[in-house]
Amino acid sequence: MDKLAEIMAHKRREIEPRLRPVRERDLARFAERPRPEPSFAQALNQPGRLGVIAEIKRRSPSAGDIKAGADAVEQARRYTNAGADCISVLTDEKYFGGSLRDLWDVVEFQVTTNRHVPCLRKDFMLHPVQVIEAAEAGARAILIIVRALDDETIKILHEAATLAGLDALFEIHEERELERALRHGAKLIGVNNRDLTTVQFKTNLAISEKLLPLIPKNTLAISESGISTPEDAARVRAAGARAILVGEALMKADDAEKLLHALREA
Repeated sequence: MDKLAEIMAHKRREIEPRLRPVRERDLARFAERPRPEPSFAQALNQPGRLGVIAEIKRRSPSAGDIKAGADAVEQARRYTNAGADCISVLTDEKYFGGSLRDLWDVVEFQVTTNRHVPCLRKDFMLHPVQVIEAAEAGARAILIIVRALDDETIKILHEAATLAGLDALFEIHEERELERALRHGAKLIGVNNRDLTTVQFKTNLAISEKLLPLIPKNTLAISESGISTPEDAARVRAAGARAILVGEALMKADDAEKLLHALREA
């Protein structure tokens, strides 16, 4: 069993006690609520520079502890002060040390300080119940990992997100996954430079250089993982990235604000 399959198998067991039928009106009520602008997708569309999704990630299967015990709200404060366009909150506990509570707390911080930075619920999505959880917590987007899901599950998750007024970030690693994402009408596509099937979770920016030019111009292309320096950011931007997702480098940085500014202007 590859690493991604292992994680997905665990996630199925984890969410099983929470599963219930999800009706369209259960989802649609979230879209009817007034929410601050911009949306997740709008926030990343930054003419003239890279959009930056700053990720809150305490650990990972590849790196082990990145910033054990990090306070999600304090990290979100740093990212917000640094001008992050969006924030990705890992809500998987077993493999990444996150929780749904982190997402709730980050959004509550934004509400109380009146500083809106759209949040992505970064997790291994399998069922519309997880979409409802994301919407309830205040997320503005969910992740759909194409290689981990069959087409029917992708369709169900995408429709659920749309009904709830959430953007869907389709994550790909191969050309055939890009083709599948486009068939599902993806408007946000993230090229993951990390191979989730290997235990080492190896990264290679050449994956972005290969796949980003194939993404249609009317789709917002994002490069994810393995981006640590302005040179890395410039490299994927040259390949066609309009935004980047950066976690480990920002979590470890002594001066996250300085690094984030440098990445934005790469």
